[in-house]
Amino acid sequence: MGFFKKINRGLKKTRESMAGAIDAVLHGRTEIDDEFFDELEEILIMGDAGFKTATDITQTLRESVRKKNLRTPEAVKDEIKAIVAEMLDGGQEMSLVTQPSVILVIGVNGVGKTTSIGKMAAMYKQEGKKIIVAAADTFRAAAIEQLEIWTQRAGVEIVKHKEGADPAAVVFDTISAGKARGADIIFVDTAGRLHNKKNLMDELAKIYRVIDRELPYSDREVLLVLDATTGQNAVNQAKEFKDTAEITGIILTKLDGTARGGVVMAIKNDLTVPVKFIGVGEQIDDLQPFDAAAFAHGLFDVDLDEEDEEGDQTLE
Repeated sequence: MGFFKKINRGLKKTRESMAGAIDAVLHGRTEIDDEFFDELEEILIMGDAGFKTATDITQTLRESVRKKNLRTPEAVKDEIKAIVAEMLDGGQEMSLVTQPSVILVIGVNGVGKTTSIGKMAAMYKQEGKKIIVAAADTFRAAAIEQLEIWTQRAGVEIVKHKEGADPAAVVFDTISAGKARGADIIFVDTAGRLHNKKNLMDELAKIYRVIDRELPYSDREVLLVLDATTGQNAVNQAKEFKDTAEITGIILTKLDGTARGGVVMAIKNDLTVPVKFIGVGEQIDDLQPFDAAAFAHGLFDVDLDEEDEEGDQTLE
C-alpha cells in the first residue's frame, strides 16, 4: 500500500468525525457567516484540536474568506485544508547526519514505545542504515524480551543486560558496540516515565550524560511517544515531558484507532513541538514519517481508490 493511502486510511475515523461534521455544516449553506465560524470552532475543539488551535484556524479562515472572497463550500473546505497543512508544516525532518546519530525514545508505558522503535529501526534499515538498539528499559517486566522480538523482526542488532540493570550502563555498552561496528543510528529504549517520578527522570539525565561524554558531537533526536486515542491527555503528557526532557519531536501512535486525530494540530500549534512520525496500523511498515500536506489531505479527503473499495464491500 502506498504512502498516501496508508495515511488516508489511518485517518479514516478522524476524517469521518471531523470532516464529516464540517461537510454537514457547509452543506446547503449560501453564506459563510459568523454562525459557520462558531460551528467550525466547536467542531475543531470536539475533534481534540484544542481551544487555542481551533481559534487560530478559525481566525485565519475568517481573514482568508474576506481577502479571497471565498463563497462556495468547496473553496472554504480547500482553504481549511491549506491552513491546517501550513500550520503543521515545519520541523518534521529528522536530523541524523553524524555517524552514529542517536534516537532516544521516551514516554509512559502502554503508548507503543517499544513497537515504535522496532518499526523505525526496520524503516531505517530498509534505507541501508546500520542500526543498533539499546534495551535500556530495564525496569519493566518483559520489556527487554518485547524489544528483542521487534529487533528480530526488523533484522537489527540489540544490546541488552539483565532486568534491573543500570540503564546508563546499557547505553554505554551500546555506544561502544555502535562505534566498533560502524552503526549509523543508535536507538535507546527508555523506561516508561511519568514527569513526577523523580528517580526515573534522574535516570534519563544519567543516560544523557553518557551520550554527551561518549558521543559529544553526535546528532540526537529525543522522541516522545504519545497515544492518539487519549486525545487532550496526550497534549497534557507532552506538556509535562517538555518541561523535564529535551524533546525534539513526537511519535503519535494508534491514529487508525481513534477519531481524535485533531490532537496532532494541538501538539504542533500549542506546544510548538513537531510531530515526526505517526502510527497508522499494526504492521511493521505502518509507522510513517509525518507529512503535513499528506496529513491535511487525509484529514479531509477520501482517496478515490478507498471509496471504490468501500463501495465494493458494500455490494458484497
